[in-house]
Amino acid sequence: MKILVIDAQGGGLGKQLVAALKKSLPEDEIIAAGTNSIASSAMLKAGAKYAATGENAIIVNARKADVIVGPVGIVIADSLYGEITPKMAAAIGQSDAVRILIPFNRCENVIVGIQDLSVSHLIENAVEEAVKLHK
Repeated sequence: MKILVIDAQGGGLGKQLVAALKKSLPEDEIIAAGTNSIASSAMLKAGAKYAATGENAIIVNARKADVIVGPVGIVIADSLYGEITPKMAAAIGQSDAVRILIPFNRCENVIVGIQDLSVSHLIENAVEEAVKLHK
């Protein structure tokens, strides 16, 4: 299974996701796509097989992924402090991949009806969903 992890800013969430996915699904191909080089580098250091940076990298890899994992903002244009372009959000939303979106009530996007969980708990939940898809 080809898993695309997308993150922005400093790549902290993506780094944790890559490490957890790599541990639970070591045989799967984990590709990191950052909106900037800092995010991409952090995910690559965490164990992603490949890393790419920027709008085109996210668009291309979204087409090729079986699963896309990242914060919910990756499907909202102009979110993550403006790092998600409309083209990125559209490519992720139109991808045939299963999207595992981690809910964060930040960047002027509020998701009602969710529990306020720690980042580590949200990552565990995301990895559990990816493992379910693998079976």
